[in-house]
Amino acid sequence: AFRGVVVDRPLLTIDHGEGIVTTFEPLDSTLAPGARVDAGDEIGEVTAGGHAGRDALHLGVRRHGVYIDPMAFFGRAPRAILLPCCP
Repeated sequence: AFRGVVVDRPLLTIDHGEGIVTTFEPLDSTLAPGARVDAGDEIGEVTAGGHAGRDALHLGVRRHGVYIDPMAFFGRAPRAILLPCCP
């Protein structure tokens, strides 16, 4: 649905249909909006951008425009706990 840079982060947004949209960042991709993606297809390469280094990928999922927990798509997972980042 979208490939580009937002603020300082390259990202890719995929519309899965039925109101489900995923966004991956920072991700370099050659996919063009409207390109077909099948399960298992490579969509890009994690890169650096924003506050994320090359070892971090941010994943957002929306259902009908409302953000939902992306872990629901990966099976059961322990609840995330955010810790302080700085002393």
